[in-house]
Amino acid sequence: MRVVEIYPSIQGESTRAGLPCVFIRLAGCPLRCRWCDTVYSFKGGDEMSLEEICDAAAEPGISLVELTGGEPLAHSEAPELLKMLCDRFTEVLLETSGAFPIGDLDPRVGIIMDLKAPGSGEEDRNLLENLDHLKSGDELKLVLADREDYEWAKRLVNSHEITVPILFSPVHGELDPALLSDWILEDKLAVRLQLQQHKFIWDPAERGR
Repeated sequence: MRVVEIYPSIQGESTRAGLPCVFIRLAGCPLRCRWCDTVYSFKGGDEMSLEEICDAAAEPGISLVELTGGEPLAHSEAPELLKMLCDRFTEVLLETSGAFPIGDLDPRVGIIMDLKAPGSGEEDRNLLENLDHLKSGDELKLVLADREDYEWAKRLVNSHEITVPILFSPVHGELDPALLSDWILEDKLAVRLQLQQHKFIWDPAERGR
């Protein structure tokens, strides 16, 4: 598999935000979201075996690990890697766009599914049937750029029986979190506002954070 970077950091997103975590960032992604903040992962990377990836992720001695990208599930070996990681780590997370099926993944994996709002330019890549496969320990993240994205997210939430935590995240530097908070309060939505903590702790342009 092609790996862009493996590094320890503070988990900046999801319900595990604030926890120490080792990130495994794979190279390559078939999506081109307008606000993508990891475009450097689209190309390059070093070829590593699954065992080498697991060994490198274990070096920092942190029990929480996340497989991210790019889009990890674009790699045919990703399910096997996730299984191996689950055998070695206390908790394993997967950040995925929701553009690839998740139903056959190891049930020990905590899935963070980042469905794409219209403003991303990739809404048509969403596999909404993935919502039926979300389980305890998983979560749904919706990154929103404007009111149109918010209304789309609200319709999605209200039209599906979603039992996992739902996170509304404003595009950093584009949608005012206070404004998004006001909308959530006005509509009394049972969702969690999420900010990308790592972009407030470190320079948003800094890699390996």
